[in-house]
Amino acid sequence: MKKIIDIQEAESHLSELLKEIMEGGEVIISQNDEPIAELKKIERSNKRELGTLKGKLVVHGDFSDADEQIEEMFDQSKLFPHEKTIN
Repeated sequence: MKKIIDIQEAESHLSELLKEIMEGGEVIISQNDEPIAELKKIERSNKRELGTLKGKLVVHGDFSDADEQIEEMFDQSKLFPHEKTIN
């Protein structure tokens, strides 16, 4: 059931309104007898939606190809000076 309350009442009783909303209630906030906002619980789904990036993400064919310049930088790195490079 939707409850209509004035904005001043909503400000004074926000925590009670949120409890009602969490239990499934809905609240319409009005100002000068005009509705300005509707509060209701957000229903969240734990289920992942597949395909949300379809058509938005492009992976080029050479994405996983080795980059010679980067490989050379790793080979010359002094991060692991005692390890031998395997070619």
